[in-house]
Amino acid sequence: MGGPYRSRKLTNEFALVGRLRERFGDIGDDAAIVSPPQGALLLAADTVVAGVHTPAGTPLEDIGWKAVVANVSDIAAMGGRPLHLLVAVAAPPGTDLDRLFDGVAEAARAYVCPVVGGDLTAADSLVVTVAVTGTVDGTPVTRAGASAGEAIYVTGPLGAAAASGWTRRPMARVAEGVDARGAGATAMIDVSDGLVADLGHIADESGVGFSLDEVPVAPGATIEQALTGGDDYELVFTAPVARLPVGFRIGVCTADRSERTLSGQPLPVASGGWEHRF
Repeated sequence: MGGPYRSRKLTNEFALVGRLRERFGDIGDDAAIVSPPQGALLLAADTVVAGVHTPAGTPLEDIGWKAVVANVSDIAAMGGRPLHLLVAVAAPPGTDLDRLFDGVAEAARAYVCPVVGGDLTAADSLVVTVAVTGTVDGTPVTRAGASAGEAIYVTGPLGAAAASGWTRRPMARVAEGVDARGAGATAMIDVSDGLVADLGHIADESGVGFSLDEVPVAPGATIEQALTGGDDYELVFTAPVARLPVGFRIGVCTADRSERTLSGQPLPVASGGWEHRF
């Protein structure tokens, strides 16, 4: 946890790093040394910005949790398992980073992926960037493998995050992703930006359309929240069989690349979902 910009570091950096070493183990070198996995190596990174990816007033513990889970979910969406985490934090002076790392540590324990390094610096707003390594026993599932006629599945009800005002802690569906890959999933993605947007990514990458019969809606959520709310982190995937032991069947891939329908009614191609503006 080092870098050249010492004048911008938090004044209590070294004391905090000491506490983090007690919490996470040997993270004091310039780079982590880990044993390579036996299967394919997966790498992912994502950033959580307080007030952009989380509502104002979100507890620091929940921000730390989400920063880890968002990355673990990307590994799950490939049918893999997480291995290690790197956590870089930029924060305003006075931020209680021990609370932030409480959430990081809780998520790391929950998904059995230890923190092995990272960085700390001062900034005007709280930014948490996490990188994760993972592995998959076999061929990873991408977004590009779906074919017309294949069934579409989702691992759980959608819309709970939006219904809570995005205050609900997300969960990464690692076991479900492993099971889906083992059951023959051909394309898969996590529902982070909303079902319509994320299923649209599979359709675009695979060159198919989709026709949805029904969408499982979480208790207290609306169908609109289930379709476009995002941050649910359930997995949506395709498979060439009509019934699988994992997930709910919600529709079918079609040969018409422009088709986006629910119960026969068109869905706007760009309907809902989170999209950053630059």
